[in-house]
Amino acid sequence: MDVPETRELAYFVAVAEELHFGRAAQRLGMAQPPLSRAIARLERRMGVQLLERTSRSVNLTGAGQVFLTESRKALDAVTASVRRAQRAGRTDPKLTLAMKPNGDGGLLESILQHYRRDPDAVDIEVIVCGIGEQAPMLRDGRADVAFLTAPYDDLAGFDTEPLLTQDQMAMLPRAHRLAGRAALRLADLTGEQLPRWPGDDVDATDGRLPEVRDISQVMQLVALGQLVAVLPESVRQRAWPDVACVPLLDAPPTAVVVAWPERTTSRAVAALIRASAEAAEVAGAGAVRRGEIRYQDTLT
Repeated sequence: MDVPETRELAYFVAVAEELHFGRAAQRLGMAQPPLSRAIARLERRMGVQLLERTSRSVNLTGAGQVFLTESRKALDAVTASVRRAQRAGRTDPKLTLAMKPNGDGGLLESILQHYRRDPDAVDIEVIVCGIGEQAPMLRDGRADVAFLTAPYDDLAGFDTEPLLTQDQMAMLPRAHRLAGRAALRLADLTGEQLPRWPGDDVDATDGRLPEVRDISQVMQLVALGQLVAVLPESVRQRAWPDVACVPLLDAPPTAVVVAWPERTTSRAVAALIRASAEAAEVAGAGAVRRGEIRYQDTLT
């Protein structure tokens, strides 16, 4: 079949996300009948059913689930190509770095110092965003580089370099029955109210609190006794006075990584990756060594 147009992908994504042709049509600013016909034509051309339709509901088939994931990636790639080309064409080149609060593990200041000494460095804009927003910003071209946290952030489609690994800890209200312990295990938190992070695949009716967007919100809810949280050790420095931080002996470590889109050929990005690895080495933050950097220094 011929390759679908981006317009068709946008139509399908709207229907797949809304699971309702009327709402999708309203979102797209078009009438419902032509939208329904466009999706039906797309299915015929692809030779596969993407949606199961009844008089009362619309649901994705297995093929539709796959196509939704890939369509989002394709639309992000188109948007990213435009945004990156626009930035590349500016007379004042600039690099955009996305990170969540404290998402650099305390390395950013040192990274920027190393970066400014590189002959390929350009002005850099740091965007501090909400939890879980860095990867989408990098994927759709709003950012050139991002600090992500493995295993929680989706690293698909990115090249990455690990900068540091961190143990995790439990954050508890000071009055909590476990707050005075020297250390805990994950089993000790069984039955505790945990935050719902962006991207968590949970039912909104499962009893959890609304989705949290930043660490300050988590601190507030912990301090109020409404939940406990499991977070990387570096967050300890931002803990509120009425929040206790207790090491977790069996929680898997997390890793702060610097990420950039696959096949990037920007010398400015390469310079920032080098600076990040150098700063991590100086800080003794991880096992990254200069010879292990996968980003090519010979990019043209």
